[in-house]
Amino acid sequence: MEDSSNNTYRVATAELRAFVERYERLEAEKKDIADQQKEVMAEAKSRGYDTKVLRKVIALRKRDPQEISEEEAVLEMYKEALGM
Repeated sequence: MEDSSNNTYRVATAELRAFVERYERLEAEKKDIADQQKEVMAEAKSRGYDTKVLRKVIALRKRDPQEISEEEAVLEMYKEALGM
């Protein structure tokens, strides 16, 4: 009986190690991608683009156009109310 539970423990340990190692690989890949994104923004900046605005454009492209239109309409209404 002890051999059976010991084998189960080994299998669980190996499986656990595999999950942890997969996650660590993904973390490393995520860091590599983030570094590449920084390089893209640095290149865009060196070419004269405003990276703050560029990031906003990228975020807008992910959103629903109807949601953006509604938000912009409310923003315009607020700006008018404040005399901006």
